[in-house]
Amino acid sequence: MTPGSNVPLSAARITVDVAAPVRLDVSGLLLTGDGKVRSDDDFIFYNQPSGPGVAYRSGGGAAPDAITVDTAAVPPDIEKIVVTASPDAAGQTFQGIEPTATIRDADGGAVLATFTPPQLGTETALVVVEVYRRGGQWKARAVGQGYANGLAGIATDFGVTVEEPAAAPAAPPQPTAPPVAPPVAPSTAPPMPAAPPAAPAAPAPGSGKINLDKGRVSLQKNQTVSLVKGGRPLLSQVRMGLGWEPAFRGADIDLDASVIAYGPQRNHIDSCYFGKLTILKGAVKHSGDNLTGEGAGDDEVIVVDLGRIPQEVTGLVFTVNSFSGQKFTDVAKAYCRLVDAATDEELVRFDLTQAEPQTGVLMAKLIRQFSGEWEMTAIGDFVKARTVRNMVDPGARAL
Repeated sequence: MTPGSNVPLSAARITVDVAAPVRLDVSGLLLTGDGKVRSDDDFIFYNQPSGPGVAYRSGGGAAPDAITVDTAAVPPDIEKIVVTASPDAAGQTFQGIEPTATIRDADGGAVLATFTPPQLGTETALVVVEVYRRGGQWKARAVGQGYANGLAGIATDFGVTVEEPAAAPAAPPQPTAPPVAPPVAPSTAPPMPAAPPAAPAAPAPGSGKINLDKGRVSLQKNQTVSLVKGGRPLLSQVRMGLGWEPAFRGADIDLDASVIAYGPQRNHIDSCYFGKLTILKGAVKHSGDNLTGEGAGDDEVIVVDLGRIPQEVTGLVFTVNSFSGQKFTDVAKAYCRLVDAATDEELVRFDLTQAEPQTGVLMAKLIRQFSGEWEMTAIGDFVKARTVRNMVDPGARAL
């Protein structure tokens, strides 16, 4: 199977095992039509190995962990079961240890399908496949959606409560007693990882994903924010405003803002720029070209109707390039900001604080998560590219 492909299931009971060169923790989540669990009881993993129609089986280190789905026993309000995997070793990524999911007839053992997610890197957890019903027929779909914040990131995205351990009270120093090492959980039953602490509105570089509950977010390079407020995705119109000023008084700076749409395999679908102001049947619209960069406020604006983005589009990369060949060392105060088009509220801002003598920059990306919500990540990478056509390949690599 390839990402996004699906196969009908010829067996009522199927098993999905996920194998890799290292030990993996495999789990399953039962999701309703809104893409969320009904309660924490719908999270099936090593510490909670069974649920309605879904069961977890440990391989004990000698065989892959597996999730078994009895489709006849799945409750009618459950539309899909997602199968996830994460390396057992803390902090390990999937770089170089690509897993393979094998879907089998749980009773006869016949292999129905296999899937190996491609192009993995810093992901520490994956939604590997989903088992879902459509028109009375059960099917399996290859997904390969990666997360950089481990199994806890997947669980919280789908509505599972992942509690942080309570802080222990400070103890007086005991100089005569040797330090006691923290207990090590058995490898067959590792503890559920704690969710990362809530980040402030302007978190330090390298912190985990945050959301909009605390108000406007100021991103730094490579930071990610989930476009969720009050636990609900912001599936409405947003504006991506891009702005810049000439670095030298009296100079004009003619830059072009664009957005490039990609599919689940980083395939180029379409580009919106000054020469093509509307794409995706009006879901993405460009304000037009600014030839000088002078004046306050956004120089160019791209309006994105997140609710109308076609399902085949999973990523949007926002770029700025210099067709005239001017370098970004001639640019001052370049930024991008995401604004709620309905309320005119600025949600997210990213200021480009460094410049390189290049003609293009990847500013930010919007990625549709498997749960349906969108995330924005600040990129800030410079490339040699004077046109949006030259930005397509660098944009794909940045996804």
